[in-house]
Amino acid sequence: MANERLRAALLERGASVAELAEAIAVDPKTVERWITKNRTPYRKHRLAVASFLKTDETYLWPEALTPQQVAAASESEIVTVYPHRWAVPRDAWGRLFAQAAREIGVLVYSGIFIAQDTGIMRLFAEKASAGARVRILLGDPDSAEVAQRGADEGLGDGMAAQIRTALVLYRPLLRVDGLEVRLHRTILYNSIYRGDDQLLVNTHIYGKFAADAPVMHLRKVLGGDMMSTYVDSFESVWDGATPVES
Repeated sequence: MANERLRAALLERGASVAELAEAIAVDPKTVERWITKNRTPYRKHRLAVASFLKTDETYLWPEALTPQQVAAASESEIVTVYPHRWAVPRDAWGRLFAQAAREIGVLVYSGIFIAQDTGIMRLFAEKASAGARVRILLGDPDSAEVAQRGADEGLGDGMAAQIRTALVLYRPLLRVDGLEVRLHRTILYNSIYRGDDQLLVNTHIYGKFAADAPVMHLRKVLGGDMMSTYVDSFESVWDGATPVES
């Protein structure tokens, strides 16, 4: 059976077998065997391939690492843990987005504290104009999921009202190429804030405001799969969400 993940990653990168082989100093026929015969390379070559293709070793060869190796690498992905969202330094949010060059993502119900920060909103527009992909996922204010979250937090219709306010604040940014806003109808277990290969993940706790719940700062590490798990979740929500038109 062929390694279709490796083949697809090469295509997405726009690289040939020969270019990959040259970049990691192996014979092109060796790379061909990795793809067509699904041969598993040595660890040093797996890491080199993952680095060249800007993806995860565990994605390309999910069976190659032992559970202990994955756990050790994933532990290294945790930069720090904040006991509450309000305890995250204000400039940490700005740094997360300011350092991003390729990808900015926000998955929330309202994320009103972001929408009301004019500096961050201006940064989103600047990053999109410079070529970064900026994607914002807000809860659908008319959904049952948002209504339930509002009830859980004791806000009632206030959650939907916050989302509508956020939509008003984001609407001018919809004219910027590369910046998209979509509405989702999912049960949101975590809010996710992404800047390239770093995440701030705000857990949700029943009966508590999101601002009172913990936040994990994650950084992508080769061989780890914590960050990729949250990124995959973001992509799943994005694929099922409804675009907001300008």
